[in-house]
Amino acid sequence: MRKKALSVLALAGLVCGVGICVAARPAPIPQQAAASGQPSQAGIDQDIQLLRQDLRSKKKQMVAANLSLTDAEATKFWPVYDQYIVELTKIHDEKYAVLKEFVEGWGKLTDDQAMSLTNRALTVDRNVTGLRLKYVPIFSKVLPGTKVATFFQIDRRLQALVDLQLQAQLPLVQAQ
Repeated sequence: MRKKALSVLALAGLVCGVGICVAARPAPIPQQAAASGQPSQAGIDQDIQLLRQDLRSKKKQMVAANLSLTDAEATKFWPVYDQYIVELTKIHDEKYAVLKEFVEGWGKLTDDQAMSLTNRALTVDRNVTGLRLKYVPIFSKVLPGTKVATFFQIDRRLQALVDLQLQAQLPLVQAQ
């Protein structure tokens, strides 16, 4: 299960890759596990944080490559984009925390815990949608409507690809 948990946490980094911070606190690892050559929880969290930073950079490159901006538009767009990503990161920190709790609890999740994680995950989805709705008029102040729509298409497609990859790796709760 440890190997599976590590791979799921790495994939969680993909989901949260558009952000930079890992808000979840690392769980304590027994000294014998750290001494046995297994990665520590702090090491795993650090690896995921680095993965998230790298993926955030790659996402920005994908947006830049697929959203045709004039120099004047780019000057106005990128600061708004960076602000959007900071807010999105905070939401994705909660998504990471939910995924981490799922992995740590898998095999012993109670009905109440499973429902709590489900509700928290759905709240994350709602918050991402709310953030996008908040930013449509903000992006509309710096870009024409077709480019705003294109940006959100790119943003949603990239997130959907990452989410699909992650969800394909997570075991069904009922299978525990």
